[in-house]
Amino acid sequence: MSNISTAYYPQSGSLVILGAGESGVGTAILGKEKGYDVFVSDKGLIADHYKEQLKAEGIAFEEGNHDESRILNAALVVKSPGIPETVPLVVSLKEKNIPVIAEIEFAAQYTAAKLICITGSNGKSTTTMLTYEMLKHGGLNVGLAGNIGKSFALQVARENFDCYVLEISSFMLDDMYHFRADIAVILNITPDHLDRYDHKMENYVDSKFRMIQNQTEKDYFIYCLDDPETIKGLERHHSKGTYLPFTQEQLVELGAYLTANKTMIINTPNNDTFTMRTEELSLQGKHNIYNSMASGLIAKVQELRNQAMKESMGSYVNIPHRLEHVACIGGINYVNDSKATNVNSVWYALESFSTPIVLLLGGVDKGNDYTMLADLVKDKVHAIVCLGKDTAAIHKAFEQDVEIIVNSTSMQDAVILSSHLAKKGDTVLLSPACASFDWFKNYEDRGDKFKAAVMEL
Repeated sequence: MSNISTAYYPQSGSLVILGAGESGVGTAILGKEKGYDVFVSDKGLIADHYKEQLKAEGIAFEEGNHDESRILNAALVVKSPGIPETVPLVVSLKEKNIPVIAEIEFAAQYTAAKLICITGSNGKSTTTMLTYEMLKHGGLNVGLAGNIGKSFALQVARENFDCYVLEISSFMLDDMYHFRADIAVILNITPDHLDRYDHKMENYVDSKFRMIQNQTEKDYFIYCLDDPETIKGLERHHSKGTYLPFTQEQLVELGAYLTANKTMIINTPNNDTFTMRTEELSLQGKHNIYNSMASGLIAKVQELRNQAMKESMGSYVNIPHRLEHVACIGGINYVNDSKATNVNSVWYALESFSTPIVLLLGGVDKGNDYTMLADLVKDKVHAIVCLGKDTAAIHKAFEQDVEIIVNSTSMQDAVILSSHLAKKGDTVLLSPACASFDWFKNYEDRGDKFKAAVMEL
């Protein structure tokens, strides 16, 4: 049985994969197993371990170039989510009516596993990991894939899971058409990647809502009742599944809500009620209560026992680079939130702390509007250390609200500066609001260098 009930795509012939990262190589291996003539093309250089994998599988590939004549003769193309659809090669493929789809769309055809799909501008990695750990702890035979972990396609080829928890980005959703989520989750929608959506918020919202396309009456749609863009999107998009909202501002009969005494209540059809005091959650902060509510709703729909859920929610340790506690040195806590690559993520991070903060901010600015941070920065931040080249916007945004704003020349310099600016009881928080590509390879490299610099203090 397939998640995509009809074979909408050619099931043989030439399968071309654009991009030879984790998802591309996994797709190539699954494609080969399904009898396609597979060719992998990457305009950049392919990492050595992926090249070795392709060679071991006997799969043809090229790097540093696209053989357009070969690619334009494909029966089916699977492209990396990082390649925009405006790229001339993709435009040419679509003009020739050659299907261009995502790895998730391709691999879903070949599995009968239940697909639990999580998207959102912020919190999706944390919610995906918490859900995965909870379901695993509850005894389910569960895989983890999408924007996180091993390739979904490779796991469909080589593993035999009963369900998958998939972290799904809007870029992936843009290339998904017939895929169906058994459980679809939209955590929140805030401005991000708008350069890929003609700088129109509604286009980005529409992309996120592709998550619920093709849902049936048997499926579930979990969403935040307190998120304005999600609520606006609901006027244009509908699921046939059961709606399960989560909220900290209202009471709901079905879904998750918070009582006046800070108890999380979760009710799903035909299941007993789950209750847990928020102070017992291992992930603290308003945004993490939302993440826990979404994960809890998934777990209840999957009929996990309340005790197993409580154990997981009470002991879960957050993923690296997302509000990750690094060390306490001289009474100062150092926290790595390098994964915060947009302003909204920084808002969530600042909202989590009650201690005074020295904030490490900056990098490649994607046209950030810092005004939403103004009140939190005024209340909680007494110094900002700027990272990267684009520092003028940070100085301009916060010079009236923060006593000290200084530029740094490297991560090590930034950490040393912040250690002098912080007092006992303060938190030094790396939460950059920006991409990392000026000084670092990626946000992981930025976070690792922060941790290394802290440990050298």
